[in-house]
Amino acid sequence: MYTRLNTMDLLNKKYLMVAAIDFGTTYSGYAFSFRGDYMKNPLKISTNVWPANSRNLVSPKVPTSVLFDPSKQFHSFGFRAEEKYADLALEDKANDWYFFSNFKMTLYNQKTLNRNFEIVADNGKKLSAMTVFSSCIKFLVDHLLEACNNQVIGADKETDSDTFAAPYTDMDDEMCMESNSYRNSALQISDIRWVLTVPAIWNDAAKQFMREAAEKAGLSSDQLLIALEPEAASIFCQTLQIKISDDSEDGMGTFQPGDKYLILDAGGGTIDITVHKVHHDGTLRELHAASGGDWGGKKVDKAFYDVLANIVGTSVLRKVNRNDKSDYLDLFREFEVKKRTFNPGMEDRITMKVPLAMCEIYEEESGRSIKEAIDAKRAYKGKISWVRDKMRIEADFAKGLFSESCKQIGKHLEKMFSCPVVKDVSNILMVGGYSESPILQDYIIMKFAGKKVTIPSEPSLAVLKGAVMFGFKPHVIAERICRYTYGCSMSVPFVRGVHPLDKRYITDHGTENCVDVFEKFAEIGEPIKTYEPQYETARVPANRKQKEITTRIFASVVENPMYVTDKSCVYLGTIRVPLVEAEGLDRRVRLKIYISGTEIEVEAEEENTGETMNAKLEFLG
Repeated sequence: MYTRLNTMDLLNKKYLMVAAIDFGTTYSGYAFSFRGDYMKNPLKISTNVWPANSRNLVSPKVPTSVLFDPSKQFHSFGFRAEEKYADLALEDKANDWYFFSNFKMTLYNQKTLNRNFEIVADNGKKLSAMTVFSSCIKFLVDHLLEACNNQVIGADKETDSDTFAAPYTDMDDEMCMESNSYRNSALQISDIRWVLTVPAIWNDAAKQFMREAAEKAGLSSDQLLIALEPEAASIFCQTLQIKISDDSEDGMGTFQPGDKYLILDAGGGTIDITVHKVHHDGTLRELHAASGGDWGGKKVDKAFYDVLANIVGTSVLRKVNRNDKSDYLDLFREFEVKKRTFNPGMEDRITMKVPLAMCEIYEEESGRSIKEAIDAKRAYKGKISWVRDKMRIEADFAKGLFSESCKQIGKHLEKMFSCPVVKDVSNILMVGGYSESPILQDYIIMKFAGKKVTIPSEPSLAVLKGAVMFGFKPHVIAERICRYTYGCSMSVPFVRGVHPLDKRYITDHGTENCVDVFEKFAEIGEPIKTYEPQYETARVPANRKQKEITTRIFASVVENPMYVTDKSCVYLGTIRVPLVEAEGLDRRVRLKIYISGTEIEVEAEEENTGETMNAKLEFLG
């Protein structure tokens, strides 16, 4: 439950450092910058380098994979979790462990969220989602603190190379004065403003779940900001010197006041799209509400899985996963690496090593070889061949695995560009890990030939580094577009012949009220200023002994719903304000509701005393 108290004071509070955690569907990472460094150069942002111990590979991000031991205790995260689980599988010891990967999408796909829901591990066992998410965040927080303290203090301590990797930073002896004072003392969580990124298309329950997971990981709510992923990328690209024009010889510059651009944040799970305009004071105005869907890079992985399933059947794949887990994991890890090399001009076949167990199990079940199965399918004839333990895929067929994802993205962008406020936007910024794909890049460039498509270097880090910048200047997003019509459930004097009888309610005052009236405080599609309340009201209890005032918040896709029970309305959550005085009908409380931030927030004040109340928002069941 999140309480908004003295929000402007919290936002204006200065921290020694800002650290951001990008918790991704496929990969995660962190970045940070000391305040003194940021003031000198906003792009001086440090990230970590993660080594994969068994492969000649380093990465600024680490797989979002986590392993828990049989007693449900956190064991490892990232490459180490994958490798340990593969070793356990080789020794036939994996069945009692809990391995999770690509689980972030459960928060997007879950229709109703609560704190106690469980997610399914690779072997079918279940564990609390809150435990899984909070353990991952805690690992990244602890890793960052350890790495920073080793770098800044120069602490003479041994680190487990399986757990900690040396960070890549630009920090030196001329670091800001604030960090110099910490040379001889450890950096603490409380010295840092933390920023956690989430997709802009997530609902408020999912955002609250991530906030509470971060709090369980040890982050205080009053030093934690939620950043929307495409907005963070926009902030980064606004500062970065990028090619935004073909008119000059070098074409390098930053966006200027009046410039408009669309941000296509293509991640592993979701595609997040928003449109910004640079205002005269350098702040950003959203022109179109954030939108998108689950068309990210995992769609390509799913297309590859479907091809295998169509050849050997899902039952065979399940048996391989169960009986030969190490090779099964290697198969899809190899595809994850190889798909990044797929490009529009490639002509050579793609060769994938396939687990021998897959061939053996299929032959046992069907009585024929996989080669014979492929030859019998017209759709794959001449496109896929099978040689011993190798699967060879013709280039055009391999490129076709991107087709569904690209088409969904293109269709949505076409719809957006047909909107009057977006029609004249000529710049598309591609960010996110999936934006590194040459196939997706080529599709967007060809599909929208009249637009200027920009891909910054290291697009997968744009969100992460932009989130650090957002932590230093959270006021940079000055205006957003309301995604829904928001309102609360209200009682008004009952009017016979106007209000339906089933809405009639008699209060302790003896008056007749009409309940469930939709009291609108923001309308879908309208611009709303950030850090200004969208709704202010005074509430009094309906009954003398009422212990708290509750306000139920609803959202609708229509402009003017009549009642919160209308079909267009969806219940979001409840504001709860505990009443200090024991009883009475004149215990008046003033509410301010903010929906223009990255989260819905509330302030409550007792009018009789002027004291700030401990108002709580509850979006989780």
